[in-house]
Amino acid sequence: MTDPMHRTILLFDIEQFGTRDDVEQAFLRRLLYEVVDATLLKAGIDEPARLRADRGDSVMELVDAQASVPALVKTLLTETPALLHSKNRLMATSAQMRLRIVLSSGYVAVDELDGWVGSDLNHAVRLLNSDPLRDALKQHEDASVLCVADGIYQGVVRHGPLGVRPGDFHRITVETKEGPTVAWLHGQPVASAPDCAAADGTSAPHAPGSGATPPRPGTVDLGGASFGGSYVAGDQHGVSGQGMVLGDVNLGGGATGRGEQK
Repeated sequence: MTDPMHRTILLFDIEQFGTRDDVEQAFLRRLLYEVVDATLLKAGIDEPARLRADRGDSVMELVDAQASVPALVKTLLTETPALLHSKNRLMATSAQMRLRIVLSSGYVAVDELDGWVGSDLNHAVRLLNSDPLRDALKQHEDASVLCVADGIYQGVVRHGPLGVRPGDFHRITVETKEGPTVAWLHGQPVASAPDCAAADGTSAPHAPGSGATPPRPGTVDLGGASFGGSYVAGDQHGVSGQGMVLGDVNLGGGATGRGEQK
């Protein structure tokens, strides 16, 4: 086994690869290679500075540590989505490709079977297969979504190199077998569940079967305030002392009707 060497770790994975037939899978693999090669070339990374491992529905690249990481991040955010769009727009839906992408770094060794080993690589793979990244791609308009490891974010992204906006990333924590792993996702956070408060502070509607508690009968909702108990709708005359109450009467029990007070 070689000595561990510090590398930039770049991973690509095709969404819903297993749902395609053999012909579609073979086509998608060729398409993936084209996108990966074009991305790295546009980032100024030549083939001698790369080491590739094929994982069927995914490709793993170990990039020489001397290659520019800021240039790679910018390319992944701009050129890669453009490449995917230009290819997908000419294809049937079944042949289109969407990608989860992870950019990380760390020490990786190569064993006598040409296998890659290293805890930093393991963490990158955990991010690639994480639910937050899968969910983000499902809600993403573009055909790819990028996740960067915390080390890449702290060392490169947060400093805002040309073409990279730190504010476009948000922090996530991925629970893995090795413990919590912090990373940063590009794009807006995944939308809240329907029964959570909306972004403007208002409550979400009470959907049937959602488990949310509906308003109690006899309670009037005034937006931010409410009151319960007896509620009289319509005109009222002479409520104190002797008099008549005209209109709907709700005494908090849910039954309404017309009644008199004498």
